[in-house]
Amino acid sequence: FPDRRALCMAENATHNMHNILTLRGAVVRDTRIWAHYLNETIALFGDEAEVAFASHHWPTWGRERIVDHLAGQRDMWAYLHDQTLRMTNQGLTGAEIAERMELPPAVARRWANRGYYGSVSHNVKAIYQRYMGWFDGNPAHLWEHPPVEQARRFAADYGGVPALVAKGREYAAAGDLRFAATLLGHAVFAAPDDTAARQALAGVYETLGHGAENGPWRNFYLMGAQELRGSIAHTALETTNPEMAMALTVDMLIDSLAIRIDGPRAWDEKLTMTWNVTDEGRTWHLLLSNGALTYRSTDTAPTAGGPAADLTLSLTKQQLLAVLVGRGLDDVHVDGAPQVLATLVGLLDAPDPDFSIVTP
Repeated sequence: FPDRRALCMAENATHNMHNILTLRGAVVRDTRIWAHYLNETIALFGDEAEVAFASHHWPTWGRERIVDHLAGQRDMWAYLHDQTLRMTNQGLTGAEIAERMELPPAVARRWANRGYYGSVSHNVKAIYQRYMGWFDGNPAHLWEHPPVEQARRFAADYGGVPALVAKGREYAAAGDLRFAATLLGHAVFAAPDDTAARQALAGVYETLGHGAENGPWRNFYLMGAQELRGSIAHTALETTNPEMAMALTVDMLIDSLAIRIDGPRAWDEKLTMTWNVTDEGRTWHLLLSNGALTYRSTDTAPTAGGPAADLTLSLTKQQLLAVLVGRGLDDVHVDGAPQVLATLVGLLDAPDPDFSIVTP
């Protein structure tokens, strides 16, 4: 905002180390680009801005302080990116790099670079993930047992769940909370109803949470303890908000249906639908085949002579939203078999907002 000499920054320059991969899940952000654009920002606006601010946190006042803040964040992101790749090229995995990574003292002692939101540990693993994916090159990790099967074998090898819990308590008492969490996590997955295992692991998570500098880590640890103690609150999801729904494109609406198709139940179903969305001026052609819902769109309705869809709906986008939330086909022009829509809806899976995390 040049008339106010106010520079609005994105989340790559806040007053703590940001997350480049949110623990809730997301696409990994590009720290190389972040550092590049911070450098460009300094060159473009460093001599003009008198206040800098972002979507979160408080403003930074004064040209020198603004440049100093942006440069500190730039160097942090560039260092994390480049050193992660340097150590990757030396054969280290993401977890190994995360243990070795140490920011330069001049970068680390800056208050705005502390890991209150992101952390060196999980941001390094995220950079590794962006370039290398989930596989670390060790073939033992290509086809590991899923958590419950691993847990059962750990419990058997340790002499049963009580012995595994006892060993986990020993590690916790010795201060090795990280490995205590690993062993007790196996105990819980091997015997989800074992009260001793659940309480022991909850105590470890609570201690880890109270000692975490990083806010999201603390939240995950304490929520894990809460789940183990059986007091998880129900999460209410609002999926029918009309303003949010109208902001979605038709492509997004179909994609949201596609990821809810129960694939195995839909293997042997095949159906076609056409949606003529009149106020969009486009037509969407949907195909359910081999458990996958795919689509394409055209500017106009299909020309005569082509294969007719099993069901064709001509409607506005608002009417489409009403149809998708189960309000029926009233006032919708229908050609074909209406039960096709019921078949598709019957194959949709309902998401579970309260699924377990630290228990099977």
